[in-house]
Amino acid sequence: MADLTEIEALKASLRGARRASDALTDVATRVDMADSHQDVPENDLDELQRLTLANAVAAQALRGLVETMLKRRGKLAAVVADGEGGLEE
Repeated sequence: MADLTEIEALKASLRGARRASDALTDVATRVDMADSHQDVPENDLDELQRLTLANAVAAQALRGLVETMLKRRGKLAAVVADGEGGLEE
């Protein structure tokens, strides 16, 4: 059975990934409403750059934690062999 710190880390990692994804909502709405014949405002591009980086970092942290949990359980090799993700060893 996983210890409490691993479960708490998973919960925190999931919260981070969800917050990073949710943060894209406002700027996505502005971009969706933008006129197709005009440039995207620079402040929206700056915000997109910041938010997409945060999203990528949060997703990678979550992925790494899940892979660590799978590896500890001896299931990571099966996931890699099936071609469904994971780190190749």
